[in-house]
Amino acid sequence: MSAELDGYPYSWDGLRLVVTQRAVSGIWINLWPGSTAKLSPLVLPDSESFEASVLREELVTALDTAGCHHEVNPVLTFGEQSSILTQPAEVCALFSLPGRDHHVPHHDRHYLDVIHKHTA
Repeated sequence: MSAELDGYPYSWDGLRLVVTQRAVSGIWINLWPGSTAKLSPLVLPDSESFEASVLREELVTALDTAGCHHEVNPVLTFGEQSSILTQPAEVCALFSLPGRDHHVPHHDRHYLDVIHKHTA
């Protein structure tokens, strides 16, 4: 990969990578409640589809169970969205209420929309 491509986002469906100084400097995984997701074979050969509907409570419980410290991210928590930031890795998870066209069982609960990490 040449240096001219620095900052260029590489995208496969819900996965986006940003390259800076020939290394991945940012990663985003975009999910839509009620959908399924699958990583590109270029990223992960033989990957399988998975349910993309993750409730905020489910992710927080999984982080607690794994002993991963997390805090409310006040910068991205307002209105109908909420966000948490893991420590010390500083991975950000953004949650929101699903839209009317999202096929989920609970339209009054926050679902994971985006999880991202900046390394540079």
